Amino acid sequence: MLLIVHGGAGERRPTKKALKTLSWSLSHGYGILENGRTALDAVVGAITVLEDSGIFNAGTGGNLQLDGIRRLDASVMEGKKLKTGSVIGVEGVKNPVKLARLIMDLPNTMLTNIGAKRIAKANNLDPLPGPDRRALEKLEKIKRTKKDSPRIFKNYFSTVGAAALDSEGNLAAGASTGGIHAMLPGRVGDTPIIGAGVYAENSQGAVSCTGIGEYILRLALAKEICMNLGSMTPRAASRRSLKRLLRTGGAAGVIVLDTQGRFSIVHSTRFMAAGYAHRKGITVKEGFSLL
Repeated sequence: MLLIVHGGAGERRPTKKALKTLSWSLSHGYGILENGRTALDAVVGAITVLEDSGIFNAGTGGNLQLDGIRRLDASVMEGKKLKTGSVIGVEGVKNPVKLARLIMDLPNTMLTNIGAKRIAKANNLDPLPGPDRRALEKLEKIKRTKKDSPRIFKNYFSTVGAAALDSEGNLAAGASTGGIHAMLPGRVGDTPIIGAGVYAENSQGAVSCTGIGEYILRLALAKEICMNLGSMTPRAASRRSLKRLLRTGGAAGVIVLDTQGRFSIVHSTRFMAAGYAHRKGITVKEGFSLL
């Protein structure tokens, strides 16, 4: 059994609080695996901790869009039957990853705000608190200094994600995000797109990505890496695809897990807050393998 989580990749050093929260997430998620539940349960449980924390760009800590509203994205995928669930631009829901998991069991498995909110309400999911003064002040500062926006977009990614392997040999992956600071309302990145931000297949592996979504989408990065796991180690597959991404001008970090329990955490940015849990314990670092 193995669980990997990440709290985003970028040029800013993660705080001690962020690393500690990742450790809590791993402890909670791995406990789910130890209790005999599925890789999918562990992924949802681990990401929920990060959404609830308010310190990552997901859930209660999600970035505000240009109009001051949080619109959140999330997706999950399990590797046994290739079932997926995804929400795009959902408003007022504290844990979009839980919502994506609920949607996975519906006939239509990718929903935008209106339909997704109805599912959340019917299942009594917790509401998302409104933005606090600090978040609103941050948004106004970005608006006033538009010339700095490219730097902000380049330096700060704190999308969260997880990948897991359970005792039955099943794989799962997921991700949750608030998108980019002060992005245009309606913008969609890679996180809710199956094959781009997330992919899992028992015969290959599981992948969760973080970075500049517009570039990750172009390569369908998660599936590309996953398919290469048939002939490569997780590290080799990660490096090959991230090098391709770098040539297009993108930047990203990935967590990758194969069917044998081998894994890699690779990033083209300076930092990637991430960690893993297995029977020997929990490891969390501010960065792992630079491209």
